[in-house]
Amino acid sequence: MAEKYGVIGLMSGTSLDGIDLAYTRFEYHRKKWNFRLHEAETVSYPKAWRRRLSTLHEASALDYATASNDLGHLSGRLVNRFMLRHKIRPDLISSHGHTIFHQPEKKLTTQIGNGAAIAAITGIPTVCDFRTGDVAKNGQGAPLVPVGDMLLFSEYPFCLNLGGIANISFQEGRQRIASDIVPVNMGLNFLATLHGKAYDAGGRMAAKGTVDKNLLSKLNSLPFYRKPFPKSLGLEWFNGSFKPLISDKKISLPDRHATVVAHIVDQLHAVLKKAGSHHRDKMLVTGGGAFHHFLVSEMKKKLGIGLMIPGPEIIGFKEAIIFGFLGLLRWRNETNVLASVTGADKNSCSGAVYLP
Repeated sequence: MAEKYGVIGLMSGTSLDGIDLAYTRFEYHRKKWNFRLHEAETVSYPKAWRRRLSTLHEASALDYATASNDLGHLSGRLVNRFMLRHKIRPDLISSHGHTIFHQPEKKLTTQIGNGAAIAAITGIPTVCDFRTGDVAKNGQGAPLVPVGDMLLFSEYPFCLNLGGIANISFQEGRQRIASDIVPVNMGLNFLATLHGKAYDAGGRMAAKGTVDKNLLSKLNSLPFYRKPFPKSLGLEWFNGSFKPLISDKKISLPDRHATVVAHIVDQLHAVLKKAGSHHRDKMLVTGGGAFHHFLVSEMKKKLGIGLMIPGPEIIGFKEAIIFGFLGLLRWRNETNVLASVTGADKNSCSGAVYLP
C-alpha cells in the first residue's frame, strides 16, 4: 500500500530573493518515491529584511538571536496565509532557514529561523536545522539537495542548481557525488545592485559586455577551485575572496557581468569534464540562474552536454520541494544526508523536530 504525505517546504537562499514556499504531495510505493508539486510561491523580502539579513553576520549576538526568532515568526505567519489561501493542511513543515555563517572547517554552520515558533504558530510539526548534524560529524553540511536528486530525479545523470551558489550532483558507481561549484546569483545579483537593480533580468546586461580576460584569470585562479570534492561555499568566502575581485571599478559593469558568466561556465565545464560527462548525457538545470538566458545560452555553447530546463515551477522551487522531502525523511527517521556528498564520517538523519 502506498504511503502518502503532504509537506510544505520553506527555502531562503543566499541570493536574498525571498522565502520560497512549496506544498508537495509525496508518495512511497514499491520502494520508490514519487512527488507532485501542488502549490508554490515566493514571498519577496522587504528592503528592511534584505538589509538585515545581508549585514547580520556583523551584528551583535542579541541582534542575531532576535533576527532568528523574528524570521521564525515571520515564516509561521507566511505558512498560515499560504495554507488559508490554498485551503491546505500539510502533515509536516520543513524549513531550511536562512544561512548566516557557514564555516565547516571550524565545525560551524548556522541557519536562522526559529523552528519552534513555526510549529507553535501553525500548529504543525516542523523540521529545521538540517546542516549542523553533518558538520558535527566532520562534514561540509552541504550540499544536501543530492539526496532528493537521487530519489526524486534519478532519470537525470547530472542535476545542477544555479542558485546563489551553483551545486551539482551525479552518480558515480553506487555513490552519489556532489559539491558546491561556483557563486552564481550571489555574484550576478551583487553586480546588478551596483546599477540599482535586484538582478540582471534575463542576463541583458551580461549580454552587452565583453569578457575581461585578466579578471577572468583572477577568478579562475582562486584556490577554492583546486580543492577536491566535497567542498562548500558560503557568504564569508564570497565576501572575502570573490566580491573584491568583481568590485574593480576600472572594468565596466557590463564587462564584469559578462566575465562572471564566463567564469561560471568555465568552472562548470571543468567539473563536468572531470566527472566524465558525455554529449549524450542530460543535465537537469534548476534555480534562479536558469532564468538568466545569457548564462544558459553560454552553457549550451560550451558545456558539451544536453541541458534539460524544466517548467518554471520546478526551476524556481526544486530546492523548496527537496527540503520538504528532507524533512519528511527526518520525520520517518531515514537517512537524509549522504557522507559521500558532504565528506562526513557517516550518513545521517539530520534535522531538529519541533512539535506544536
